[in-house]
Amino acid sequence: MARATDYAQCRGLIRQGSKSFFLASLLLPEKVREPAYALYAFCRLADDAVDEMQAPLDTVERLRERLDAAYAGRPLDSPADRAFAEVVARYGIPKDLPAALLEGFEWDAEGRRYDDLAAVRAYGIRVAGSVGAMMALLMGARDPAAISRACDLGVAMQLTNIARDVGEDARAGRLYLPQDWMLQTGLDPDAWLAEPVYDERLGQVVARLLAAAEHLYRRSEAGIADLPAGCRPGIYAARYLYAEIGRTVEKRGYDSVTARAVVPKRRRLPLMTRAVTSALRPRAGFMHPALAEARHLVEAVVQAPAPVIKTRRAIAWWDIDANVGRGLEILGELEARQRAAEELESATSTGFQTLRGA
Repeated sequence: MARATDYAQCRGLIRQGSKSFFLASLLLPEKVREPAYALYAFCRLADDAVDEMQAPLDTVERLRERLDAAYAGRPLDSPADRAFAEVVARYGIPKDLPAALLEGFEWDAEGRRYDDLAAVRAYGIRVAGSVGAMMALLMGARDPAAISRACDLGVAMQLTNIARDVGEDARAGRLYLPQDWMLQTGLDPDAWLAEPVYDERLGQVVARLLAAAEHLYRRSEAGIADLPAGCRPGIYAARYLYAEIGRTVEKRGYDSVTARAVVPKRRRLPLMTRAVTSALRPRAGFMHPALAEARHLVEAVVQAPAPVIKTRRAIAWWDIDANVGRGLEILGELEARQRAAEELESATSTGFQTLRGA
């Protein structure tokens, strides 16, 4: 069993390593936020391990062994592994989802290139769509339409990341842009990777990639609107914060080689406010079919047994110990929500001060 300190360490890791996700997570209910930190911590540590080791393919195999151990109920003796094992068991997350993530990391380790947008989407489904699907399961969304939209959102975020990190990836010897798009503009992928510099031709490719991401962001909104009401603001926040990264790249003339785009702090409060108001909109009506590259993940969820939800038994008024215990739980939940509210206020205070002084 994972300990409270395990989840606390996962939370600290995400707070330092993924500021956009951490900020968005503050709008999620506590019952979703804590297991989400466990998922993201395991995924983040796995990604870092592959990036930092000199034998990344061997590292991927060791990660698969860790995944097997977690699903067997015998996780490694680390906070992230213990918390991850508990979460996947509690929420009935099929092993195919984190296994797809590790397959994407294996593609990274191989230095794989991507011929066209469909191939880039296939990569995005593995390293981000799988995480989106796992997040949907934490929120109780298991139907094919919900998982399809969660995959859309994950891939949109990954396309945004690729567009933002073109220069950083190239300097590490990696190229994730669709090679056919580069060739159409007159850029030779090999020659460009040997000397990565920005010009208008590269800007055209980055602009097309961000347009593809925006299309998927819009598709995802039907799924977000169908989530439980308490979960919608946090997921809308993630959607808007990541999309804003793309708009920042656009404002820089699509030059993501010279410098890495960062969303200005003054933009955070308006985006978080927009997330809350978007959550109040009526449900969207039309659902697109799943991306072809995502169908195997959707099928994995459909075929997996749903977890047994344990309902809280009613506590008799004369059961003093039980009522005291529940009272302490409620106080703990209130304290956690207050802490989240304070962090959200701190994270957006710069933007508030800027708006007030405008």
